[in-house]
Amino acid sequence: FCRVDPYGFERPEDFDYASYEAFFSRYLVVLTRRAIKWSKLLKGHNGIQKSLKVKRYIRKGIPNEHRALVWMIVSGAQANMEQNPGYYHRLLEGEKNDKLVEAIKTDMNRTFPDNVKFRKTADPCLQHTLYNVLVAYGHHNKAVGYCQGMNFIAGYLILITKNEEESFWLLDALIGRILPDYYSPAMTGLKTDQEVLGELVKMKVPAVAELMERHGVMWTLVVSRWFICLFIDILPVETVLRIWDCLFYEGSKIIFRVALTLIKQHQAFILEATNFPDICDKFKEITKGTFVTECHSFMQKIFTEPGSLSMATITKLRETCGERLLSQG
Repeated sequence: FCRVDPYGFERPEDFDYASYEAFFSRYLVVLTRRAIKWSKLLKGHNGIQKSLKVKRYIRKGIPNEHRALVWMIVSGAQANMEQNPGYYHRLLEGEKNDKLVEAIKTDMNRTFPDNVKFRKTADPCLQHTLYNVLVAYGHHNKAVGYCQGMNFIAGYLILITKNEEESFWLLDALIGRILPDYYSPAMTGLKTDQEVLGELVKMKVPAVAELMERHGVMWTLVVSRWFICLFIDILPVETVLRIWDCLFYEGSKIIFRVALTLIKQHQAFILEATNFPDICDKFKEITKGTFVTECHSFMQKIFTEPGSLSMATITKLRETCGERLLSQG
């Protein structure tokens, strides 16, 4: 058995190789079929136009060999990179903010300690690439600078694109456009979206919302890492990448779809909780097991399980939750 997965992550001691093998042998057939379809779609096209067909393809998963390219195009990162030639390298050559550099350096060894490619002993060691991307981004977006959680996201982007500049522009697409205000110092967008999830749970899984309220468990305690790390280190790698495929194309509402699916699917299990610590433990448990490992069926679930979820609904909830947070100061 391979102790390290294809992305460089060491598998935990209790990794279930048997069920993973069973899943992957089935998934490989799907991947092969998808790869052929994607190759046809990408051949002879200058870029990918947004369409129902492309949306359907993306929901069914982008093969790894095409993933970086498709993310770049559908997120707008490619266009930005082409319009700003040399910009990334100028950021790296310019004056540096010492406090920013220090904060980033502190987090280097904490980023994916379980990934062999980020070890100091690795050749090449991706820590150096990660450091560059984060320093450049901090100087590009001074309102955000650097915030914990960004190191994991940039690290994942580097593993997929294997390209420093592309990772920088994808990070910019996520932080600057796709996720509203998650990483600014006040983290207003992040706090708002956790409240929004609470409202959505009230609408779609009321019994769980009631349980949380009864025991005084704030949503931020159980889901903040889901939002900050975009499910990195929470769900299996393949599943996270499939979620990101849709996130780059469809935007931040995908995060709510994933969260609601996890909660709805495990409603009975969560409702067994009888106290505060119990609820927190249940939320840790629901992100493990075959339901989340089987990324293909999981992704089908996120588009059916929560029912309809329009961007208009989310925008409206963001307004009311945002106002409520402001009034609480």
